[in-house]
Amino acid sequence: MITVKTQIEISAPIQLCFDLARDIEIHTKTVWIHTKEKAIMGVTSGLIGPGQSVTFEATHFLVRQKLTSKITDYNEPFLFVDEMQKGAFKRLKHLHEFKELGGKTLMTDTLHFEAPFGLLGRAVERIILEKYMKRFLEHRNNELKKLAEATNFR
Repeated sequence: MITVKTQIEISAPIQLCFDLARDIEIHTKTVWIHTKEKAIMGVTSGLIGPGQSVTFEATHFLVRQKLTSKITDYNEPFLFVDEMQKGAFKRLKHLHEFKELGGKTLMTDTLHFEAPFGLLGRAVERIILEKYMKRFLEHRNNELKKLAEATNFR
């Protein structure tokens, strides 16, 4: 199992950051454009909350894939956790944590994942997926930061 952790400081209130991070439409607008990610089942727009699920369809490594995640832990505005229910990974758990820093917010993403296919999967995790997933999270978080810090989102 691989763990990828990212942190970003955002000059915006914690509640705004928390809400933007769990907004399905914002999610699809802040990921890489080439993935053509969209929500197709479950909560497909607005804010996702405790116990709710969403299925995303996206292209990664030239393959169109579906991933269904469910919110399994929720403590507004400090934490929400989504876990893969169905998808390409053997396991995937994503912790979204938020900490208030005097008018700013520290947003931390911790992603635990395991690829299928045993030894081959473990090699792919380390050689390709670890860097890919970190870049994916960093891109999304930078885009979310831009939105949160924009005047029209305050």
